[in-house]
Amino acid sequence: MKKLFNYVCLTLPIALTFSCTDLEIEGTDSLITDGFAGVANVQGEVSNLENIIAGGNLANQDGLYALNEVSTDEYVVATRGTDWGDNGRWLSIHRQTWNADLQDIRFCWQNLNSVTINATRIINPQSVNTAAGDITVQKAQARFYRAWAMHWILDMWRQVPYRDVNAPNSAIPVALTGQVAIDSIVADLNIAIRDLPEVTAGDGIDMKSSPTKAAAQHLLAKLHLNKHVYLDTSPDAADMQVVINAVDEITADGYQLAASGDFFDIFRPSNDVETIWWSPADAGPRTWYTLHYNLNFPGANDGGGWNGFATLSEFYQLFEGDPDTNYVGDGQEERRGWVPDPATANADNLGIGYGFLIGQQYEQDGTPLTARADVGSVPLVFTKEVEQPEYSAPADNAVLETSGTRMLKYHPNEEGGDRRRHIVKYRYADAYLMKAEAMFRMGTDVTGMINDLRQVRGASNLATVQEADLLAERGREMYSEETRRQDLIRFGQYLRAWNLKDAGDANLEIFPIPIADILANPNLTQNPGY
Repeated sequence: MKKLFNYVCLTLPIALTFSCTDLEIEGTDSLITDGFAGVANVQGEVSNLENIIAGGNLANQDGLYALNEVSTDEYVVATRGTDWGDNGRWLSIHRQTWNADLQDIRFCWQNLNSVTINATRIINPQSVNTAAGDITVQKAQARFYRAWAMHWILDMWRQVPYRDVNAPNSAIPVALTGQVAIDSIVADLNIAIRDLPEVTAGDGIDMKSSPTKAAAQHLLAKLHLNKHVYLDTSPDAADMQVVINAVDEITADGYQLAASGDFFDIFRPSNDVETIWWSPADAGPRTWYTLHYNLNFPGANDGGGWNGFATLSEFYQLFEGDPDTNYVGDGQEERRGWVPDPATANADNLGIGYGFLIGQQYEQDGTPLTARADVGSVPLVFTKEVEQPEYSAPADNAVLETSGTRMLKYHPNEEGGDRRRHIVKYRYADAYLMKAEAMFRMGTDVTGMINDLRQVRGASNLATVQEADLLAERGREMYSEETRRQDLIRFGQYLRAWNLKDAGDANLEIFPIPIADILANPNLTQNPGY
């Protein structure tokens, strides 16, 4: 097959490393050969899917994360001197000025399609693997992973390539769209919910790194909450009821909101009542992409921060507390975190705060930090906003190096430090807020439900909850967890102007399909505006 999925496998080192392991590649360079005889090692291939999801640009600061976070009002990545330029890549994502050649778009598309085709091989009836005994759970895991990948492809491109592995090599993958794509994802999830193990909130954290009934219910809720966006219709009461029912099933498994004071513990590699599904992905990129070079770090080989990602002032202002500082005792709600001051900086926190880092930063002994000597050793004071997007003269160095409030959920001094492999993918607060939104769209007053969450997080009650309040609450709760782009689109706010970004056209809610794939597969049509 010299079409789409050859291109996916052959041009993607990450997918090749994990998804093509133990496969016999014929001289045709085809992943799928004529006379497909099934997967010989189902468990090994399921592990490969997990590796693809936990590696490369489906897990680090690139690709999936960047397209769903940096393209929103949560993050901007300024070009700081010679750092974070990358031919304008990061600013093009934030400004929504990308094209079909952007590497984050190309590689993300390829990796997600690699998951779908490899999962399809596992799911195929010919993949029996009788020597390994019953493989019902493994096939259900593959269905979950395929549904997860297809959901993202539908969400980001609205066209989902699908290839029957029993088809001849000359067959071109079809493109599933709209209700057909949704039905395919739902069918996988229904089987996954039936066959996956039931893992409760009280079960060990290791049991939550693989798909479970609760994880499949979560994805089912997420799909139906966004379904009207994919079909370009209005929210349907029946779909909202699916969301509510799915979340109720998750609640029945014991998942609940973490207790007051435990918000940042959710992102540690230890058990909690909120984590539904986590991936054994490297937490380092979620730690160092935002921290400054001179902030403390554990271990001589870790190298410190990368001084890149910063949040927007308007996003920081969503939270309760002093609008200009975020030190301990500034009246902030728990989710906004805090910055250690000289009295509270210590070895336990390395002098590094949680949540939103603004103002003077400190060493763990309370000594005020400075920026790098080559920019004049100015005080390391993170400003409220990134006012200038990129370097234009030497005098800009000091300004750019310290500009922007930083945002951090994965602390370098938690269990395992920045070397831990634990990224939370689904958690109960997201499910809880999805249910509240579904109820709201069905006409129910959810003020009490939202205030219950806010009380747990140390925020004051709202007098009433409307659409804008729901979006803001999701921002406060779910920042840097790959939900913001979906949320802004669903609430009609993705195309508006924000710092360093002008208002955009409707086509920007969907990404362009990489050019090579358009040329390889005539069943794909380039999305409007590209």
